[in-house]
Amino acid sequence: MFSKKSLSAWTVIALTAGLLAACGNSGTDSAKPASAGSAGSSAEAGKHVSFLYNFSTDSLDPHVDSSYVPLRAGITETLVRLDEDNLTVAPWLAESWDSEDGRHWTIDLRDDVTFQNGKPMTGDAVKASLERALEESPSIQNALKIQSIEAEGDKLEITTTQPFPEFASELVHPNTAIIDVSESDIVNKPVGTGPFKLKAFTPGSKLELDRYDGYWNGASPLDSVTFAFNEDANARSLALKSGQVDIVYRPEVESLESLKAIDGMTVESTSTFRVHQLTMNMQRAPIQDPNVRRALDALIDRQGIVDTILLGYGEPAIGPFLPSLPFAPKYEHAAADSGPEAAVKHLEAAGYKPENGVMTKDGSPLKLTLLTYSSRADLPLIAQVFQSDAKKIGIEVEIRQIDTPEEYMASNRDWDIATYSNLTAPRGDAGYYLNATYHPTGSLNFSGSEDPKLTAIIDELNRTVAPEKRAKLAEQAANYVHDNVLNAFVLHPATIVAYNGKKVKNWVTTRSEYYMITNKLDVM
Repeated sequence: MFSKKSLSAWTVIALTAGLLAACGNSGTDSAKPASAGSAGSSAEAGKHVSFLYNFSTDSLDPHVDSSYVPLRAGITETLVRLDEDNLTVAPWLAESWDSEDGRHWTIDLRDDVTFQNGKPMTGDAVKASLERALEESPSIQNALKIQSIEAEGDKLEITTTQPFPEFASELVHPNTAIIDVSESDIVNKPVGTGPFKLKAFTPGSKLELDRYDGYWNGASPLDSVTFAFNEDANARSLALKSGQVDIVYRPEVESLESLKAIDGMTVESTSTFRVHQLTMNMQRAPIQDPNVRRALDALIDRQGIVDTILLGYGEPAIGPFLPSLPFAPKYEHAAADSGPEAAVKHLEAAGYKPENGVMTKDGSPLKLTLLTYSSRADLPLIAQVFQSDAKKIGIEVEIRQIDTPEEYMASNRDWDIATYSNLTAPRGDAGYYLNATYHPTGSLNFSGSEDPKLTAIIDELNRTVAPEKRAKLAEQAANYVHDNVLNAFVLHPATIVAYNGKKVKNWVTTRSEYYMITNKLDVM
């Protein structure tokens, strides 16, 4: 758990004010956060919880929704889940799974599960759901590597395209959630197996959920839940203070002391498998030069950002993985190559030199476009700090606000760098992040990285079973990313949740960020 440090908040306040002034008119109507006051507006009599989340979604299709709202809201479940205490995968809708060669898999399903429409969850239903996920999501297709699925009773026989020892862990992914695909409106009203069924959905605003009495793992003590969205961290904090909501995910960091001062308010902070990074667009000429990438990496004032923007709720990152994970490299000499002087040396090695205070090469100034997005409140502030530090050594950085980073970065190449936040080990294993971010087929490979040496390491990792060998390969890959600065890593943020401790019972702040509204959640 990260501790809060008493550090200068005035820097953050000034940056926030400047950012709001610069971006007050940006965005579209569809991107505007929902009113905080709407979160609990339709709560009915009975035991009810109002939850306010930081990402909105316009679709509840569990196989493509990048916000994973159906799983987080307790509508859907996956075949296996992450055991966060042991960093292993555990049974969920599947009772067991087995493979002798890493390619032919037998999965035994629970026989007591029903969908929220009352239909039994059969092998054929699970097969149909997985096949739809493969059809709708290229990233799931790449991740699961499934060649064929056969169903017989409550048993699945799955064959992958290659030996893939970590296949079961990929089934943790929220986009593999099991739903009844025979329902007519999966985008707006998916029918899953979770403890809560969807009553109403207002895209971009909220979900109204009712308890599913037939839930296989024991019906929830709650009658209903409101799962609302607001991308404004300050608004989320104010909604909690005013009693409009009961639980707030990622409240504004500056509000935490005032929240703690409220009688009965609980504020939880836990380390997660997340990293804030500076994504490099390898298709842009300046970024193709490793010395330019090293200069940008050296410019990042990691500790200063943690202290002033996160107020100590995080730790500096050198690589993508938390230092406590067994496959995280040590990076013992990394700190020596940081700061503006080191950045200037790297730029000089790339052929740049200062002319009238501007870094120039062959008569052209170094100008970069930096993407950021506001749904993670600290990312635009990190972008502004980086812009300011870059200007001091003669680099012009234009900050561009975008709404949906995954869609924009995948579809556009008109940017150089981007602040982005990524879960790097949500299954307790390095394979997910390395495949998604650096493999040529990866769904999060927004940098366009295609390095044969790194791809070979990742491919070998995918074929390796022994944990010790996997850890060494993952460390080798992470070192390769670091040495070649394929991306730059800023910090590991803490996940912060605040809630009314006099009302809410059995809330758990998870490291994976997957499991939120559960059948254990209750009120006093």
